[in-house]
Amino acid sequence: MSDDNKNFVLFAVLAALILFGWPLVQNQFFPTANPPVTRIEDGKTKVIANKGADPTADTPAAIRDRRAVLAETPRVRIQTPTLQGSINLKGARIDDLTLTRYDETIAKNSAPIRLLSPAGAPEAYFASFGWRGDGLSAPAADTVWTASSQVLAPGQPVTLTTTNAQGQRFAIDLSVDDGYMFTVKQSVANGATAPVAVAIYGLVNRTGVSKDPDSWTIHTGPMAAHNDKADYDIDFKDIDAAPAKFTSTRGWLGFSDKYWLTALVPDQARAFDGQFRAGANKAYQADYSTAARLLPPGQQLTQTSRFFAGAKEVAILDRYTDKEGVARLDYAIDWGWFKIVEKPIFYYLDWLFRMVGNFGVAIILLTVTIRGLMFPIAQRQFASMANMRAIQPKMKALQDRHKDDKPRMQQEIMALYKAEKVNPLAGCAPTLLQIPIFYALYKVLMLTIEMRHQPFVAWIKDLSAPDPLTPLNLFGLLAFTPPHFIAIGVVPILLGISMYFQFKLNPAPMDATQKQVFALMPWVLMFVMAPFAVGLQVYWITSNCLTILQQKLLYARHPALKEAPAK
Repeated sequence: MSDDNKNFVLFAVLAALILFGWPLVQNQFFPTANPPVTRIEDGKTKVIANKGADPTADTPAAIRDRRAVLAETPRVRIQTPTLQGSINLKGARIDDLTLTRYDETIAKNSAPIRLLSPAGAPEAYFASFGWRGDGLSAPAADTVWTASSQVLAPGQPVTLTTTNAQGQRFAIDLSVDDGYMFTVKQSVANGATAPVAVAIYGLVNRTGVSKDPDSWTIHTGPMAAHNDKADYDIDFKDIDAAPAKFTSTRGWLGFSDKYWLTALVPDQARAFDGQFRAGANKAYQADYSTAARLLPPGQQLTQTSRFFAGAKEVAILDRYTDKEGVARLDYAIDWGWFKIVEKPIFYYLDWLFRMVGNFGVAIILLTVTIRGLMFPIAQRQFASMANMRAIQPKMKALQDRHKDDKPRMQQEIMALYKAEKVNPLAGCAPTLLQIPIFYALYKVLMLTIEMRHQPFVAWIKDLSAPDPLTPLNLFGLLAFTPPHFIAIGVVPILLGISMYFQFKLNPAPMDATQKQVFALMPWVLMFVMAPFAVGLQVYWITSNCLTILQQKLLYARHPALKEAPAK
């Protein structure tokens, strides 16, 4: 078998590994786009409704309809520009919360995202705050508190109070801002005749694990920031095996989903003990407590903490971190080590979106900006390609002359590069620079809620989801749902076509195997990219089209690239 045939067989094997092995690697390291919010049926775009939890799925004897559970206890209403819900006066729990700015689906009648639910309802998820200590008869989960007002809103705090038989009075002053942060001021007055030890605690309890997959690049599940670092190393399986504990002075702990977050924020000036643990019936809890302090008779002890419950909006998390002193709350978004590139791209893309009102157009403008900044590098690339093409006959002669002495061949070729002042790696620079930008955009589209459910044109209703339109079922006219792996959408096909024409404009390689590789590469990448967010594909298609225009311009400046090499 000739070397060319060996090379082609090797390439074919690698291509097969990419096509069939890539999904396994992708699921672990590069999660694909959000689940589709639409599908094409009978040639029309239809919204896919999210299915709610089965009220009898967990423990039929205990799980009841949410509305029935909410009606069982007295409540204080929560009303803010971003949140609606209620506080349960039985147990003083924040256990009913929906996010008014975000819906489950893109349907006009879609319900808003529900973040918190009371115990006894499906997918219970709630926060509670209390005290414990020797000699202290603290309120229990069945204590019914008295509220100073029936509505909690920005600028309208609510105080919950209760007393025990020993004359100890407890109060929780609750306030909420226009974002997603509750301030919790806990006070206890010792009306007894003896001193008592008092420690405060806060907890978040949820039933079940996150619906969003946890991966190497995007963390979901238990999360904390402590001891001046963000901790992404805890997952639900870890705390199933054993509690995870830490002690810190600044930081927070809670549960992070892809777009939603609950976070307990203790007093940032006091040390606290934090832990994650698992309970019965698939319940998981994050909690913290402070060191006990002695409270003499006739005195009062007050400590303040905060509780975040809402969407992981970049600007809001940055505000709480930079201006309100919550250590590393912005790390709830798992930017990873590439944050230094990702956040500027996000802020520029978000600014473009606010200027034009369409995220797809904003992505196109971002691509134009990036390609414009890289144009000087592209000019040098084409100059290098022209020089490389000019010396091809000399390289071919050296390869023929030293075909039986590979080390000597390499030495002579390197000497030729030096003599002709040619850098064979110069042509790779734009491609290498595109890689971090492409990865940063991938993370931005995958992580930031600002991209969620953003439409582009026609059937594309969510740029953070894959393209739902595929010709394999005649665009929905056939009652057939193709397997996910081969359900290549229209946009990925356009991506493959744009890459094909871009490669066609490149100087044809002299090596036959390289020609075959370049001929197959666009279609291999089409399959690889198909499951990713449409927004990424729009970026790449735009980049390819700009590259084609750029190549035509630069061919005019470097005509040697279009000429056949001299012999």
